[in-house]
Amino acid sequence: MRELTEQEIVRRGKLEKIKELGLDPFGQAFKRDGYASEIKEKYKDIGHEEFENINDTYTVAGRIMFIRKMGKASFFTIKDKTGPIQIYISINDVGEDSYNLFKTADLGDIVGVYGKVMKTRTGEVTIKCLEYTHLVKALRPLPEKFHGLVDKEVRYRKRYLDLIMNEESMKVAFMRSRIIRCIQNFLDKKGFCEVETPILTSLLTGASARPFTTHHNTQDLDMYLRIALELNLKRLLVGGMEKVYEIGKTFRNEGMDPQHNPEFTLMEIYEAYSDLEGMMDLTEEMYQTIAKEVCGKMTFNYLGHEINLDGKWKRVSMTDAIKEQTGIDFKKEMSVEEALKLAEEHDIEVQEHEKTVGHIINLFFEKYVEETLIQPTFLYGHPIEISPLTKKNPEDPRFVDRFELFISGHECANAYTELNDPIDQLERFESQLKEKELGNEEANDIDYDFIESLEYAMPPAGGIGYGIDRLVMLFTEQQSIRDVLLFPLMKPENDNKLEKKD
Repeated sequence: MRELTEQEIVRRGKLEKIKELGLDPFGQAFKRDGYASEIKEKYKDIGHEEFENINDTYTVAGRIMFIRKMGKASFFTIKDKTGPIQIYISINDVGEDSYNLFKTADLGDIVGVYGKVMKTRTGEVTIKCLEYTHLVKALRPLPEKFHGLVDKEVRYRKRYLDLIMNEESMKVAFMRSRIIRCIQNFLDKKGFCEVETPILTSLLTGASARPFTTHHNTQDLDMYLRIALELNLKRLLVGGMEKVYEIGKTFRNEGMDPQHNPEFTLMEIYEAYSDLEGMMDLTEEMYQTIAKEVCGKMTFNYLGHEINLDGKWKRVSMTDAIKEQTGIDFKKEMSVEEALKLAEEHDIEVQEHEKTVGHIINLFFEKYVEETLIQPTFLYGHPIEISPLTKKNPEDPRFVDRFELFISGHECANAYTELNDPIDQLERFESQLKEKELGNEEANDIDYDFIESLEYAMPPAGGIGYGIDRLVMLFTEQQSIRDVLLFPLMKPENDNKLEKKD
């Protein structure tokens, strides 16, 4: 059992005093009719003289964040989900019993207040307490006021404390929800249908990634947590739903850094009778809609760069972008040997399963181009070897109709003119299987049921996937994915079991 601190012992003593008064120290339901920020906004421009004719009352509730006790009258601040508001409490207004109850309050306690709105001499909108209700006793003290909660490890591990102490974290948490709702409204207005598909799957398909594995006991079946949403959504196109999207949890058993978390939120959109150009237009409009409707601005500080989302975004092919940076023209036909020689000359390491011209082009892009794509850029024309689910470019079948959206040197979206030829798709899957045999752990399995679905005819379509967490990072101007996830993956603390016994 963890030893209590002196402050915690004192708080437990106050808890007993509350019980002696016949009150539940952990409270009951409490009806309120006002929120802090709404009240302050409503009355902020009203002068002191006008307040003489205002008798508006509100019932509010929140956590005590500040107390200044002054004998028979005191000020304290409570914080609800919208922010803080000041309360004035006097023994003359609430009576001796309620005022004595208030004097047992500590920072972190949750209380209810009914009172009349007023303004102090300094012009601060305040509620004059007429009824004081104890709701919940906090048995641990909040982090020290002036330094707040600055340790990132503690902030991510104890997100509840981070939300209490840091207004920016609370703002980001609510803004994420507003961004997702804006996306849903945007797509719904365009006739898309939001759907749900399984998280558990028996095949590794839809993306190149290492999976998390699990086991279904009843069917004695090894399964994966999905790494993508793609193939099931395409099955819905075959079925005739035409315009579908899903926002869902996806899992990849890979490294962690400021851009990656093993559990993340992915959105994939598929539109029958569209193509790559349609997905570019949709993406540009969606980002600009979020910027205007949620953020009220078009420029954002993202990963050290000032990003402007307004206007038409740059569109460039992968080979042209490589040529701009290196002078090498991969549009020209070349053998694998020639490509390997260029890679060696440029100190690019090529794994066994990457010994194709297409993979080497991609390695050049990753080394010389990716970090240079700062302003929103649609990079298209990927090699066929790294795009097993994408339709070939009709003018040059070495490449496919695919684009990635890059902002501030990082990929934010990945789109295709979808491959709907079942014969070609099977050949691509078989090629992936050969890569797996050569050591590529991220290569896809063959989904024969998906091939069968294509044989019933899938309409021409455009499709795109977005990392929602990275999208939220951009619009909230955060530097790490952990700052936009309420509960990022963390190693368990050594004393976690002991803490649970407390």
